[in-house]
Amino acid sequence: MHNTQLLRAALLATLTALLAPSAHAQTYPSKSVRIIVPSTAGDGSDVLARTLANALTRSLGQSFVVDNRPGAGGSIGADAVAKSAPDGYTVFLANGTTHGATPSLYPKLPYDSVADFTPVVMIGTAPNVLVVNQKVPAQTVAEFIALAKKSPGQLTLASGGNGSISHLSIELLKSMADIKVLHVPYKGAAPALTDIASGQVSGMIINIPSALPLLQAGKLKALGVTSLKPVAALPGVPTLDAAGVPGYQTLAWFGLMVPAGTPAAVVDPLHQKTVLALKQAEVQATLAKLGVDPSGLGPTAFAAHIKSEIAKYGKIIREGGVKLD
Repeated sequence: MHNTQLLRAALLATLTALLAPSAHAQTYPSKSVRIIVPSTAGDGSDVLARTLANALTRSLGQSFVVDNRPGAGGSIGADAVAKSAPDGYTVFLANGTTHGATPSLYPKLPYDSVADFTPVVMIGTAPNVLVVNQKVPAQTVAEFIALAKKSPGQLTLASGGNGSISHLSIELLKSMADIKVLHVPYKGAAPALTDIASGQVSGMIINIPSALPLLQAGKLKALGVTSLKPVAALPGVPTLDAAGVPGYQTLAWFGLMVPAGTPAAVVDPLHQKTVLALKQAEVQATLAKLGVDPSGLGPTAFAAHIKSEIAKYGKIIREGGVKLD
């Protein structure tokens, strides 16, 4: 009798284990989900996250709440996610800084940028644009490069800070075009654009929505975009790749990740529902305003993208001798 009870208990445990993933898939989410955003409230990442959270709340029937954790190249927010339970209730809005540049800029991170996360879905990508003020005597990328070579170190390009994607985009341009320009780091893009428009700094590689008002006002000139295809928001502006720097490309990107070990029964529906959310009018309007092209890449392709980004920016950082102040 005792052996029979043990056998029944073992069979019940096995059956429970086999059915658990299915049950999890049916019940996820059964409570509020937290999306950790590694930036301050109100910036582009935050706006994107809140719009997506609203869409997922409607489609999944549970609240998706944004939790802002800025600082240290996004590593503060990333660390919080890496150390969370792998149950799908803590999600990370990763980007090209947190899972591209930061792993090489902060060599002593308290987590592994690849091993400690499971990619869920790439939300989208966004090109930047090389802009200069009206005082710079260059109307094209080729003329800008010629001017930089004629007077090495005289042209100045601003960024939103040391180690930012705008900074690393400058380092890549210097390397690929074989030019010397002076990098001027700022604490954010807004003060940098103000100084560029007034002529104190030559230019910047910046996200398109931020630059658009000054471009439309005629205070800046757009020389080239950093994607491999032209951008509808900037008609007539060529790509840097086609305008004199073959192969040049830097893209901002955004995606959702969860802690490593999160079951497929959570990852798969979260991916599927996010892809559907990207097709909703409200989300598409926000993406367009932010200059983001929707993606929807799944876990495998997104994981490959992250590894390539870490390798790409690691090379730029090493070769450019980029250091954080």
